[in-house]
Amino acid sequence: MVFGLFSKDKALQRTIEKATNKLAQQPDRWGALEKLREEGTDDALYGLCKRWGVTSMKGVEDEQEKTWVVDVLVEKGPLSLTAITRYMKTADQIAFPLRVLERIANHDQQLAAVDQILTHEPPGYVRMPDKRIDLLKWFTEQKGMSDDEVITRVIPYVADFDENSRFTAIEGLSTKDPAKIAPPLIDALLRPEEESGRIKRTILEVLERTKAPLGARAPQVAAILSGPLGEAFRVDGQTVRKK
Repeated sequence: MVFGLFSKDKALQRTIEKATNKLAQQPDRWGALEKLREEGTDDALYGLCKRWGVTSMKGVEDEQEKTWVVDVLVEKGPLSLTAITRYMKTADQIAFPLRVLERIANHDQQLAAVDQILTHEPPGYVRMPDKRIDLLKWFTEQKGMSDDEVITRVIPYVADFDENSRFTAIEGLSTKDPAKIAPPLIDALLRPEEESGRIKRTILEVLERTKAPLGARAPQVAAILSGPLGEAFRVDGQTVRKK
């Protein structure tokens, strides 16, 4: 019995290796992918997820196969949830599994998955920030999430080590309650460590676009408007305006 289980595991591993072999001919990968779909176990569905993590030699074929995996896992419904959550824990990029998550998971399941990923992606240096960028972009665009749910989770990333992560977090907050996003954005704008002109300009654009109230910190914001920033923006009362 144990030998039989071992043989089955080995066979599954071989199928996953075929399905994720970027140098293989497409018909061979398709055959392996179909086999994983038919098997339908958590491990087989996780193997399907692993197809997202490799890039085959032909771009059109690569996109076809990855999109097909998305459709298959959506078709499997909640049965896919364990597999994609497991995959997202260690994947470098998660745009494809997030497309599945938004179609098969309810609000609480989506939020739980986000929290699980963020636990392993705290703000700070990371060699490949793609994962947190994928998550921040997806999460801030989800219509079913409340402003408070999004803001509390995204705020830490407006001061992330990676500039693109900071930019994504700031842009993501731009559609939320102006009164709630103003304090953390002003903090980010004024922090001494922020040296990026792009980030400062983006913050000011969000403050201006949302008419976010500056409150008692209006003089501090006005004080940093020099050089190119001063040529583009001004503080008018309690808000930032473009010149």
